[in-house]
Amino acid sequence: MKVMKNTESVMDKAKNGRRLSFEDALALYHHEDLLEVAEAARMAKERKSGNRVFYNVNRHLNLSNICAAGCPLCAFACGKNDETAYAMDIEDVDELLTETMLNVTGLTEMHMVSSLHPEKPFSFYEEVIRQIKRRMPDVHLKAFTPVEIVHFSSISGLTIREVLARLKYAGLDSLPGGGAEILDDEIRKIICPHKATSQEWIEVMETAHSLGLPTNATMLYGHVETIEQRIRHLITLREIQDRTGGFQAFVSFPFHPENTALSHLKRVSAWEDMKMIALARLVLDNFDHIKAFWMMLTLPLAQLSLAFGVDDLDGTVQEERIIHAAGAKTGSGIGKAELVALIQETGYQPVERDTFYQPVGCEDGVVEK
Repeated sequence: MKVMKNTESVMDKAKNGRRLSFEDALALYHHEDLLEVAEAARMAKERKSGNRVFYNVNRHLNLSNICAAGCPLCAFACGKNDETAYAMDIEDVDELLTETMLNVTGLTEMHMVSSLHPEKPFSFYEEVIRQIKRRMPDVHLKAFTPVEIVHFSSISGLTIREVLARLKYAGLDSLPGGGAEILDDEIRKIICPHKATSQEWIEVMETAHSLGLPTNATMLYGHVETIEQRIRHLITLREIQDRTGGFQAFVSFPFHPENTALSHLKRVSAWEDMKMIALARLVLDNFDHIKAFWMMLTLPLAQLSLAFGVDDLDGTVQEERIIHAAGAKTGSGIGKAELVALIQETGYQPVERDTFYQPVGCEDGVVEK
């Protein structure tokens, strides 16, 4: 078996939880024994969360698909005259909340992201937050990617800090990590030329953390980036976390090319998915949680990812639109019992969590069969 020159010493560092350099991470990526990398990632996961694997009861809400950005990587967004275009108003949001309250038991989190609508004012988004918190005061509201926050700043004339402070005052609890894609502006010029720059994404995250708004962090891989750019992205996230400590979890998304301007590309393999998940767990030594978004991976791969360092399968989701527009074949939601069974089958202990990874549901956080 061909092994890169320094892989043995790098693997020793990985298994013992020592910080990996860029060169170390690159060596691990090219290491041919993926199961050995997985073993190191599992060890890192178990140092963080033991035998537990987390999930939550959540719902997604996508306010509109009408977007001014026109990103080549996106299959969800469209123009306002497109036959698939939609834009929710406050009454639509209220109707969805009523339906959710009637049909979803034990909801702890609402996850809301949208498009960069060319006409909706910033005040609309503040009112949406207030309405959700009026109707669901005990549900955690995770909303608006850094790309959306930059858009709100642009349309309102407010600074990033002022936008975030006003959203927090309205009831925003945390931010998702979307829109990061690859934090390299040469790549962003190709895949999302009219969205926030790398530095703007970083500014939003660091500002949110300074205001007491925790966030997630993400990476979209498998399009036109290099392996080196993926690793630099991970190290950039690690450096931000060193400074702020505000990231709760990392999620890696494989690019789904169907129905995008990059549809000539092929979806990366399951082998690549597992390699990137394990590598993220090992490089991001200051992140407590690595999440597998089952809707992006499929349920079987998400279950397999638990052997590659993942300790969070996200949640029940309900009615996701953005990923499905790009060809995802998974369902639009999943029952809590199915998530529990998937985790138990791997030998891990399922723990229902809130957004802050505190157990809910019963005293020890384990849902009864």
